[in-house]
Amino acid sequence: MPYKPENISAHTRELARHSKAWPFAEARALEKKLGGAGNAKLPEKGYVLFETGYGPSGLPHIGTFGEVARTTMVRNAFAALTGLETKLFAFSDDMDGLRKVPDNIPGGEAMEQHLGKPLTQVPDPFGTHESFAHHNNARLQSFLDEFGFDYDFKSATEEYKAGHFDKTLISVLAHYDKVLEVILPTLGAERRATYSPFLPICPDTGKVLQVAILERDTDAGTIVYENELGKKVETPVTGGACKLQWKADWAMRWTALEVDYEMSGKDLIDSVNLSGRICRAIGGRPPVSMTYELFLDENGEKISKSKGNGLAVEEWLRYATPESLSLFMYQKPKTAKRLFFDVIPKNVDEYLTFITKFPEQEEKDQLNSPAWHIHGGHPPASEMQFSFNILLNLASVCHSEDKAVLWSFISRYRPDASPESAPILDKLVEGAINYYSDFVKPNKNFRSPSDVERAALDDLKSSLEKMDVSASAEEIQTEVYEVGKRHGFENLREWFKACYEILLGQEQGPRMGSFIALYGVEESANLITRALAGEDLS
Repeated sequence: MPYKPENISAHTRELARHSKAWPFAEARALEKKLGGAGNAKLPEKGYVLFETGYGPSGLPHIGTFGEVARTTMVRNAFAALTGLETKLFAFSDDMDGLRKVPDNIPGGEAMEQHLGKPLTQVPDPFGTHESFAHHNNARLQSFLDEFGFDYDFKSATEEYKAGHFDKTLISVLAHYDKVLEVILPTLGAERRATYSPFLPICPDTGKVLQVAILERDTDAGTIVYENELGKKVETPVTGGACKLQWKADWAMRWTALEVDYEMSGKDLIDSVNLSGRICRAIGGRPPVSMTYELFLDENGEKISKSKGNGLAVEEWLRYATPESLSLFMYQKPKTAKRLFFDVIPKNVDEYLTFITKFPEQEEKDQLNSPAWHIHGGHPPASEMQFSFNILLNLASVCHSEDKAVLWSFISRYRPDASPESAPILDKLVEGAINYYSDFVKPNKNFRSPSDVERAALDDLKSSLEKMDVSASAEEIQTEVYEVGKRHGFENLREWFKACYEILLGQEQGPRMGSFIALYGVEESANLITRALAGEDLS
């Protein structure tokens, strides 16, 4: 959600000016562009514009989420720093020609005849919208709405046809040679011979044409090209009769919309530089930009949609909350990170830690907290008193895929909590069951205790049997420590590791005191009894 900058104190703005959080660093860079520290001026258009781009030839994905989430974080930081009005445009490049038929759509063969046409002129293979682009644009908006993003949707087709880009398109035509000076050195000899920043829309076939421009008339706002039949055709560059090649298009859009901030991936560094030069050549001012690193899979290889080695938003949300995904996007955006299933529990628990600590922090530390940036300055109160890791282990020992079973344990530990009163916790209970079933259960490996471990576990069982069933997690943790010490574990990590491997079938696990308190003192003593008896706990 957008940060509300009303009544921001001078003290808060001063703290924001010195915050080390990267969104505030980006906000300060934008503030500098708009007039300098403490002097940023609202542009004549009446707002500071942030933009994210979307190619509607495919459905929104985890990269889409990351770019909008990160841009929103900078937008919120900028609002807190300056108090200026902001907007976020989610811009769809839906006038691009269809280059190839996607593999994951129905009736792909029927779309072959529409190759080269603007995506808004390609029939919707799903049969639900006016065009393929309209379908995917609707999916994008539904996707962004689901996560509560605040944005204005913009369609390239609508902007071109409505004439909103006409003035800037004429400027591109007037500075045609300067644009070529930027682009031509980056092209091969064959492409240089026919390159033009303008792509006419053929009035006969409806296709986006990549053709050489034979004549141009800046005063008339027209170009002349030779069509596929060898006939010379004169067409205006305005009103949607042409679109621009994408680097020139990006520069034109920055200029026409007066975009102030836009981030992009590392793979677009050269394109950002070229578009920036074109933007200046046609009289515009490039936005402040940030380059973020790309995601890697579990083997350290670049994630590719064609390889299918990525992790979808829907997959993340099967196991965790969108806020934990936002945390993943927040952390070190300029560092390549591995995006695979194993990172989910860690991000969930780190997110829970951040929102739990937030209310007790001083304001300067709150501004540095990921919780502030994930929630636009207003994180929710924490519903959790235990980690996601503990929920995973509760699902493990319960051997149940029924949320009600886990809730029976949780309600005993926290009588005030219910699925209705603690929806985040309820979502994580469901996620823990799913994650356990898909990833933990198949890899469980229980082992038998050594003589020393057997004696220690028997001692722990006796201690639990004598303990009050309402003992706190801290009291239980202390007793687990004492048992380990009594039985000569010089490194208590080895004692806890033994508990995890023998009782839970895994090398790592939760804080034992918290786990036993949630699972139950009596139930934990019984679990040890079964383990020592050699029962199959899997």
